[in-house]
Amino acid sequence: MSQMPPPPPPLLGWRLLGFSLLLSSFCFSLESAALDNSSTDALNVLLIIVDDLRPSLGCYGEKVVRSPNIDQLASHSVLFQNAFAQQAVCAPSRVSFLTGRRPDTTRLYDFNSYWRVHSGNFSTIPQYFKENGYVTMSVGKVFHPGISSNHSDDSPYSWSFPPYHPSSEKYENTKTCRGQDGKLHANLLCPVDVADVPEGTLPDKQSTEEAIRLLEKMKTSASPFFLVVGYHKPHIPFRYPKEFQKLYPLENITLAPDPQVPDGLPPVAYNPWMDIREREDVQALNISVPYGPIPVDFQRKIRQSYFASVSYLDTEVGHLLSALDDLHLANNTIIAFTSDHGWALGEHGEWAKYSNFDVTTRVPLMFYVPGKTAPLPGPGEKLFPYQDPFDPTSKSMDSGRHVVDLVELVSLFPTLAELSGLQVPPRCPIPSFHVELCREGQSLQKHLQLHDFEEELHFLGNPRESIAYSQYPRPADSPQWNSDKPSLKDIKIMGYSIRTIDYRYTVWVGFNPAEFLANFSDIHAGELYFVDSDPLQDHNVYNDSQHGGLPHSLNP
Repeated sequence: MSQMPPPPPPLLGWRLLGFSLLLSSFCFSLESAALDNSSTDALNVLLIIVDDLRPSLGCYGEKVVRSPNIDQLASHSVLFQNAFAQQAVCAPSRVSFLTGRRPDTTRLYDFNSYWRVHSGNFSTIPQYFKENGYVTMSVGKVFHPGISSNHSDDSPYSWSFPPYHPSSEKYENTKTCRGQDGKLHANLLCPVDVADVPEGTLPDKQSTEEAIRLLEKMKTSASPFFLVVGYHKPHIPFRYPKEFQKLYPLENITLAPDPQVPDGLPPVAYNPWMDIREREDVQALNISVPYGPIPVDFQRKIRQSYFASVSYLDTEVGHLLSALDDLHLANNTIIAFTSDHGWALGEHGEWAKYSNFDVTTRVPLMFYVPGKTAPLPGPGEKLFPYQDPFDPTSKSMDSGRHVVDLVELVSLFPTLAELSGLQVPPRCPIPSFHVELCREGQSLQKHLQLHDFEEELHFLGNPRESIAYSQYPRPADSPQWNSDKPSLKDIKIMGYSIRTIDYRYTVWVGFNPAEFLANFSDIHAGELYFVDSDPLQDHNVYNDSQHGGLPHSLNP
């Protein structure tokens, strides 16, 4: 079993990193005790998980994207500027943060195993809440469907009722996109007239409707609820109501700031975006494999449709939160909002996820806690009135309070437990395959301990002590047809990545899939990017670092 040990010196001053890790471990042990829920009623929890959403939102400083409802949520929340997924692909990331354990513990790097059988009978966040008296409900894409959640979304362990999946979900990858030839295709770009699609609706619309129905039902329940709503968009195909295209005229859409494959990028680090290539409209472009590039005009269309999908998603979030308000549940419901990973939009000549870069591992993360992150709403006051993204008179929202410390999605489990007044699960021992309930992330509760609502959160904590880990598997040293999503048996290399406030460092090492063992003495390639001088991660100075090129503070 590999527990992400550091490579041996002299790589990148690992003595310093080891000290940082020791410091972080010490800080973990000093987390505050769970809240006492004897004096207050239990808070409900609404967890919103979005598929493939990078922080391209107004509340994260994105000027192009219109996301007024998510921005409104952020204005009442604590927003984490530097939150990272542990693996940038759906099933491994979701299993990781829903169990609170890293992929090297769940042993899920692909889509083809169920952790309770394959690695250990690990408890999940909803299971823990269910066992503590909550009614737990799943709507839409929460766990990744299929083998990785036992074809049941981990039922009955995690849920009080059978999970809900929208009936129109089955049409997502079928020929429902009308092309310029007037025929239906399975395209990447798929703006639709909702009235013309099968069933006359879309999955995320159905999920919102079902979630609101459940909220109405739970309003009169004596038990607190834990409701998870998983939205599909902006996951490909970009199948969304066509009117959202009007928000993003093509002439206003720019290319990625760094659309070329960097000269110093190791071939093993590149993902060839094979799922994009499988779409009919992309196939028609006859793009070379593995590096492309996609024609410039089509790049703009992809970015346009991604942003339009985000605005469509935003309206669904807006309807959901407005209903929560209308049902007078905003004053006793914690709201957490996040994504399973990011998505490259042409940066480094890459598209989709499947890498260790910030654009694929960084995610939005925010928590609204009634009376803590915002004052409780007064009589007749609405915190989350629906915001129309098409309204030209709508004003930009206050961005709320930001935390710059680096945090990880594995922190979701202990954070939600502590915010809800439940006992925080203990830190996992090493190894922890035999331990059903434990967590590998630290609670973020300390960032939400606010009493003065004018207090700024930028100054809490020391960002230089925070570290986020990610990893990604590869089948070979150069891009292959299965480089994006290698099956376990085909994994030969694992890229372990460390992100600090100052740099991203990735080392690609040999990996034995039969033993789940990384060999840190078998180094295939490395990447080192400094945040201040190279925020887009285009200039790999790893080889320079091997010849005395590191700053003095990072030398071993």
